[in-house]
Amino acid sequence: MSSLPPEQTPLDRHSLVSLESWLQRLGAERSCEDPCRWIWLMPEWSAEIVLEQEELRVAWEQGGQRSQCCFPYGLPRSDVEAALSEGP
Repeated sequence: MSSLPPEQTPLDRHSLVSLESWLQRLGAERSCEDPCRWIWLMPEWSAEIVLEQEELRVAWEQGGQRSQCCFPYGLPRSDVEAALSEGP
C-alpha cells in the first residue's frame, strides 16, 4: 500500500492512489461495477462511498434506514475519516 500524506492534509491534496489506499485501510472494498464506488461493511451499518468529481459522497444504511452526506475534498482526511467512522 502507498504511504499516505499526513492526516491533516485535505483530501484534494491526496493522489487517487492515496485515496484508494486510505479507503482500503479503512476496510472498504472497491465495487466491481464502478471503480469510483466503495463499500464499507461495519457490524452496525454499511456505507457506500463514491469518489465524485467535486466531493466524496457517502450513503450509510442501518436497519433499513438510509442517510447520505457529502464531504468536500478540501476537508482534512482526519475529519472526513472521523465523520465516516461515526456512521449514520
